[in-house]
Amino acid sequence: MTDIVPDTQHRGLLSLLPPRARLFASLARFDRPIGWWLLFWPGAWGVALAGGVIERWPLLLWLLLGSIAMRGAGCVYNDIVDRDLDASVARTRSRPLASGAVSAKAAWAFLLALCLIGLVVLLQLHLPAAIVSLAAIAPVAAYPFMKRITWWPQAWLGLVFSWAALVGWTETWGALTLPGVTLYAGTIFWVVGYDTIYALQDREDDALVGIRSSALALGRHVRAGVSACYALALALWVAALWQVRADPLILAALAPLALHLFWQVATLRDDDGSGALDRFRSNRTAGLLMFLACVVVGTRIQ
Repeated sequence: MTDIVPDTQHRGLLSLLPPRARLFASLARFDRPIGWWLLFWPGAWGVALAGGVIERWPLLLWLLLGSIAMRGAGCVYNDIVDRDLDASVARTRSRPLASGAVSAKAAWAFLLALCLIGLVVLLQLHLPAAIVSLAAIAPVAAYPFMKRITWWPQAWLGLVFSWAALVGWTETWGALTLPGVTLYAGTIFWVVGYDTIYALQDREDDALVGIRSSALALGRHVRAGVSACYALALALWVAALWQVRADPLILAALAPLALHLFWQVATLRDDDGSGALDRFRSNRTAGLLMFLACVVVGTRIQ
């Protein structure tokens, strides 16, 4: 039976499943929905900013399903690659693969099943968006190795976790154009910011076992680093929305999101693991606020 780790949100969910199914649900992080929310929101932003939130609402549901499946697949793949490192870190040593509760062979089979769900979602897309989506395979496959070769694996995660913005925009607009690319660029910095906050939980263990992260690279300047990332994200998002519709309304639409990100940074303490986790999780709200801003701007282009 897998242990409940500190960042589990639905503590009752796993207990409802049979023991074996519980292990695989934990392996895919189904008990921690924040991951697939953060993967889903950029795709939803792309759809909304392109003006498709009403006419293309089924696409939002397909993107949500794809986010759940592919985030789960990414977690399984990451745990396969990192099972030895995970066994050395207090927060991750109870994971099913690291603890030996699930074999690598079974994990690969589960990974394939999740990828098949992703394939079903892929088949709902038109060719341009499908091509954009498939282009993510290489950076996704490379991500688990980044923490071994760079102090900024969060930057690579930004490339990967922001990719849905390109897919959502391309599928709704019909082509990958400048606003979609600018939206994606801003989202990369958002991901780097919030994942640096998340990495604060593991700084001591990461330093001991040789895992690299932006939280370690920044040292005592984590708050300044996260502030810079969020500021760049907001600047690029203003540019993306402005490219769709040059209207001062954009600043008002993004104001709630800017205030929320400011709150995250202003209240962040790099020696408070639980506080860092709370602020990381609050990016689900940030994603919703950005979605509403994209709806306000995007629906006006009709």
